[in-house]
Amino acid sequence: MPIRIYNNLVSNSAQRLLGHNADKLGQVFARVSSGVRIQSSADDSAGMMTSELLKSDSRTLKQGIKNLNEGISLLNVADGAIQEEVSIVIRMRELAIQSATGTIGSTERQTTQMEFSSMRSEFDRIAKTTEFNGKKLLDGSLSSKAKDHLSLQFGLNSDGLNRTNINREVNISSLKSQDLNLNSLSISTKKGAVNASEAMVKVLEKLSSIRGRLGSTQNTIGRTLNSTLVAIQNLTAAGRSEYIPVAPNSNVNGRAVNRRIEVILSPQWDEINALLNN
Repeated sequence: MPIRIYNNLVSNSAQRLLGHNADKLGQVFARVSSGVRIQSSADDSAGMMTSELLKSDSRTLKQGIKNLNEGISLLNVADGAIQEEVSIVIRMRELAIQSATGTIGSTERQTTQMEFSSMRSEFDRIAKTTEFNGKKLLDGSLSSKAKDHLSLQFGLNSDGLNRTNINREVNISSLKSQDLNLNSLSISTKKGAVNASEAMVKVLEKLSSIRGRLGSTQNTIGRTLNSTLVAIQNLTAAGRSEYIPVAPNSNVNGRAVNRRIEVILSPQWDEINALLNN
């Protein structure tokens, strides 16, 4: 007796369409729940590559912002220390002028010399101990002639346009009293006091020049920081191609849901119609 195999082509087609719509519906739900249009590279390989590259650039520049802020903090520490040294030199010059006058005696000059020496010791202490994260700032480490230069990396590439060389910009030579010819000064005599006063003027000029370079470098880094922030904002906006509103998928969503409801309820249509007729 022959065996006949019957195929329900309509059912097969319905199941195929149901599976297709179920996959589409799953994709829509995944996008809605995550807010991300591109769930895998299969969704949009070119778009994902562009989005990832832009995201990488944005995160790299954000680290550059941190580097610039740390550089500004370093310069602030150096500027504050030099400002205090300027105050010390001004006081030392004041003491030298006081000792240079002929209206005081040797005892007063000796007392003035003690304060002068104390101010010089504090000047040296500041120069030797001022540091930022273990990096000495006033001992010549930030000089343009130093062996190792300190650079701030803020850009995407490794060339000179994407970094700032702090040593070359500020060029802070050693500010120890020995390097400034202050260690041999004495105001215990009238002649020595006059010579010390003249030496103080040269030291003040040098410190003021360094502070000027520090201020100029801080302003430059501030401008760089602002432009980098703008670049991050634009890159972030351009890299949001993977995030889109759900509205374009709303029609697919509705059709898929309606189709699924029809298939689920199809076996019960006769019972439903009987209940409605009664």
